[in-house]
Amino acid sequence: MTQLLRVLLAAGLAANGLAMLLFPKAWYDSVPGVDSTGPLNFHFVRDIGCAYLVSAFGLAWRAWRPRQGGPAALAGALFLLLHAGVHIAETLLGICGWQALWRDVPGVIVPALLALALALPLQPAALHNSPATR
Repeated sequence: MTQLLRVLLAAGLAANGLAMLLFPKAWYDSVPGVDSTGPLNFHFVRDIGCAYLVSAFGLAWRAWRPRQGGPAALAGALFLLLHAGVHIAETLLGICGWQALWRDVPGVIVPALLALALALPLQPAALHNSPATR
């Protein structure tokens, strides 16, 4: 079940990242609330699309090769967690209203927490056999 969740989340992140790279205007126009963050910046949307693809790659690697892909999945989850942290911080600082945070929970906060849960725990046996612990 965990592997299936990794694959599904990776596929969703990859689809989002590809949409951002290939169709930034359509992505900008279709995602609720994005237009309230400022005018469309094609370069910026594509840059973030690349980060989503890296996150997807990390989770996919973890699903394909659970031991070897753990660090990549953790790095991908870190981007998603930092991105979610920006949304939370902007709400707490009064930059965005609470309605914006509640709108972002399913698409930003939940995927970040899910990615972290699917990236961890790193295989304890792999950690004990690493060169650093020998």
